[in-house]
Amino acid sequence: MQKYRGNDIAMIFQEPMTSLNPVFTCGDQVMEAIMLHQNLSKEESKELTIKLFKEVLLPRPENIFESYPHQLSGGQKQRVMIAMAISCQPELLIADEPTTALDVTVQKTILELLIKLQKKRGMGIIFITHDLGVIAELADKVIVMFKGKIVEQGNVKDIFKKPKHPYTKGLLACRPPLDNRYKFLPTIKDFMVEKNGHLVEKEKSVSSFVKKIIIKKEERKSSLEKIYKNDILLEVKNLKTYFPIAGTGFKKSKSFVKAVDDVSFDVFEGETLGLVGESGCGKTTIGRSILRLINPTAGNVFYKQENISILHDREFNKLRKEMQIIFQDPYSSLNPRITIGEAIMEPMTVHGLFKSKKERKDKVLELLTKVGLKEEFYFRYPHEFSGGQRQRVGIARALALNPKFIICDESVSALDVSVQAQVLNLLNDLKKEFNLTYIFISHDLSVVKYMSDRMVVMNNGKIEEKGDSDEIYYKPKKSYTQKLISAIPKGDLNKKRK
Repeated sequence: MQKYRGNDIAMIFQEPMTSLNPVFTCGDQVMEAIMLHQNLSKEESKELTIKLFKEVLLPRPENIFESYPHQLSGGQKQRVMIAMAISCQPELLIADEPTTALDVTVQKTILELLIKLQKKRGMGIIFITHDLGVIAELADKVIVMFKGKIVEQGNVKDIFKKPKHPYTKGLLACRPPLDNRYKFLPTIKDFMVEKNGHLVEKEKSVSSFVKKIIIKKEERKSSLEKIYKNDILLEVKNLKTYFPIAGTGFKKSKSFVKAVDDVSFDVFEGETLGLVGESGCGKTTIGRSILRLINPTAGNVFYKQENISILHDREFNKLRKEMQIIFQDPYSSLNPRITIGEAIMEPMTVHGLFKSKKERKDKVLELLTKVGLKEEFYFRYPHEFSGGQRQRVGIARALALNPKFIICDESVSALDVSVQAQVLNLLNDLKKEFNLTYIFISHDLSVVKYMSDRMVVMNNGKIEEKGDSDEIYYKPKKSYTQKLISAIPKGDLNKKRK
């Protein structure tokens, strides 16, 4: 089997952090596959690995060859995995959600690369994804699965133009729209119901349902006017966060990666500000620098007009109750050894909330219900949940301290469209209920456009463009923003036919 695995049949996994070995460099891991199957020398394997890193558009390929997985962004790790998978030019490539962690421009490049490789070698591809826009532009034939069974299959044109099964219709409707704004995102439950183990379509049609939830321009204008009458909650002024590039031997590093380079913006109370850009552009670093999970190199952050950048750790810890974060990967941000009930309760204990453990437990049970989980889940461990459920646990933990401001860092990037819709709806409902303010970070421009009032477009650590989300989408001023928007998979079947 080893003769075929990796050589004739290769696989790109969904979660690169858990499929890359943390104690070997990225270069060593790709070289291992090449040396095993192609009988090349170490020097030839290294040369081919760097060439592959260039082919999948990794920046500074020589540096990444020597880097460990934890030193790369999520998108960069996924590109290392793709380089490894195509290193032996397989005949069959199984791609399991290979572009989930990638921004739209890199996703477009990777898809074009896979199509090019397919044509060059006559390679077959099984492409597993929840992104229907990608399916429309890449696939010839589509199989739609639900609860372990195939519910519909056919050529891509028929599935997208004339879907027959209610589940397929629901999936197509769950995608965040680019041409309209919805009051909430439709989910599968809005279009179908399960009766006696069979899926039955609800009487209302998808088109008539969608018409009722479109937000009119006057409604949006009115809600924005209310937000911008509020006080400014957060001001970021000339923020810089630099990381040294490791020197070799006894040489000290003199060069830096300018992850965040002189960035300034503000966030109004009750607003959702979207941060969007390619992988490695500095979005996550901004979020972590604001919360001082990473110490910024320079600049100031004001929260409620207080300069929190100069506070001592003890003083800043008091503020952490008000400022929380929902991490990108809920599995790696939860301790596998403690139950989710304990995980949600832990911050309450640390900050001395409530008088007794019983009161804290009651609050945890209330939060579980609030985020759509059952109370009996309190005693379960993270590995017993799906990705969407784990993300809800992360949201419950962020709410445990009654915060005013939450940074959502790629909080739906690994979820399928239906679960993504549920989590986005949940975040919006919680925002209204608790009067929250969000910074919403994502590489998915369609999700950022749906969620945010204003948008900040990042490129190489700098702000490329900022303003009203709809304005930026419909009338982008900068060529970089135009490139981002044009790279969004829109599921254009006419383009595919051409």
